[in-house]
Amino acid sequence: MDAEIIAVGSEMLTPERVDTNSLYLTAELNNLGVEVVTKCVIGDDRGRLADAIARAMGRSAIVILSGGLGPTEDDVTREAVAQALGRELVFHSDIAEALELRFAAMKRKMSEINKRQAFVLAGAEVLPNDRGTAPGQWVAANNAVAILLPGPPHELKAMFEQQVLPRLTRLAPKQAIRTAFLRITGMPESDLDALISPVYKKYPNIATTILAANGDLQVHLRARCDTEAEADALLAEVVPPIESLLGDRLYSRTGDPLEVLVGGLLRARNATLAVAESCTGGMLGARLTAIPGSSQYFVGGFITYSNALKHEFLGVSEETLERCGAVSPETAEAMAAGARQRTGSTYALSITGVAGPDGGTDEKPVGLVYTAIAGPEGNAVTHRRFIGDRERIRVFTTQAALDLLRRRLQGLA
Repeated sequence: MDAEIIAVGSEMLTPERVDTNSLYLTAELNNLGVEVVTKCVIGDDRGRLADAIARAMGRSAIVILSGGLGPTEDDVTREAVAQALGRELVFHSDIAEALELRFAAMKRKMSEINKRQAFVLAGAEVLPNDRGTAPGQWVAANNAVAILLPGPPHELKAMFEQQVLPRLTRLAPKQAIRTAFLRITGMPESDLDALISPVYKKYPNIATTILAANGDLQVHLRARCDTEAEADALLAEVVPPIESLLGDRLYSRTGDPLEVLVGGLLRARNATLAVAESCTGGMLGARLTAIPGSSQYFVGGFITYSNALKHEFLGVSEETLERCGAVSPETAEAMAAGARQRTGSTYALSITGVAGPDGGTDEKPVGLVYTAIAGPEGNAVTHRRFIGDRERIRVFTTQAALDLLRRRLQGLA
């Protein structure tokens, strides 16, 4: 059984608002074994919304609309659904009376326009709203159902749990969706898909999604079966061969990012970490300290942008800086060693490079970065050449540094 979600409201098309309702609804529907196949946001345009509703109900069994149930003229969801289904809107005096009582309890006089919320599509079931003034509606038509929910998240969630979930449980066939999450770093997205597609393409009941962002790749393998046991068994069959192909580039099976993983590894060793950053300007430290509890293992860092501070704060020799330059394996190693020595940390990571857009040369082009680690097992330096704008280069560099630490802690480097 498939579902579509339509978020209604012109405000949802601005950069200030994010449709979080659809994330909640997707999770709840997946728990029922219902696959969400389409999501969209439609502004306060009744004609466009009616067209979207008609198309959705012609191809999916469940269509959920969030928002647009308020009392003002720009709340057009009721009218759009009526237009799409060719149904009348019927005024319910009992709903209007309940609204008046709600306003009276708040010692407020209800405006006349609030009576718009008392109009219900012919043949629809009313879904009471104990958190607000806008009742929801459950409308069955043409072997599909349209579910009208209020936009405020606290109202939507309460109505879904109390009114919609019991109905969907009876409606949806018993089916289970289980998902495996794999996170990988250190390879391009195209190479990843070429590597693992021969495995996942063998399984028609597995929906595979690859997401790429900032040097981090995620593989979502979603099994859809009649029972949880069947879905779990299917994942148990398809995931191990993929993990074997990925090898040590696979770093997480829980969905946790690198900064969470390395934090756990440091905690398990009762080890500490310091950082020394040049071109990333504190981004590495920010990723590490964004994790709650990071004070257990992160001791601090240095942002040494100038050569003078590399020398003064980290002890990088002036001879090294003059002979090799700030962007060099020698300087990167000296920065990591200096950060470790000055903080007394178990490990230290350093970053130096050319983030651009200016400052590159033929010998040291924009995107060239060096990352180094210093620790009880010794020091190591890696270098990469990242392509892109300044922000992309800096974020990819922090990913490379965290992966260097991850590999050291897991005995891979």
